[in-house]
Amino acid sequence: MENVTNGEKLESIKSLQSTIRKLENALSQMTQKGANTTLVKKRLKAVCIGLAMLENIWNQSPHHYTQEDLAISRNVLAGLLPSIENIYMKSKVGSPQRTLLERRIKALKLAVQAIDEHSITK
Repeated sequence: MENVTNGEKLESIKSLQSTIRKLENALSQMTQKGANTTLVKKRLKAVCIGLAMLENIWNQSPHHYTQEDLAISRNVLAGLLPSIENIYMKSKVGSPQRTLLERRIKALKLAVQAIDEHSITK
């Protein structure tokens, strides 16, 4: 994995934790409304796995995910990047939204990289 400063590690973990909270809130609201929650559940699981993999690599925290879980999550996370990058490009320079998106993109890329590296070593 590329050299990542402790500050970047902390920002990435916080970003993924924030993303998880947002997805949990969205899931709760959608469930109450009776909306289809398949996509949100899939994204939530993928971000949780991405976070677990970063914590596994950086903090040697154990994880219980299968290679199949990792492969699915990697594809979901990688699939999120183009739309987030597109929103980022449209956001105002210097805005809090742009900073949030910048950190989320970095965190997702690091999570994908962590999954890739873990898959190679298995």
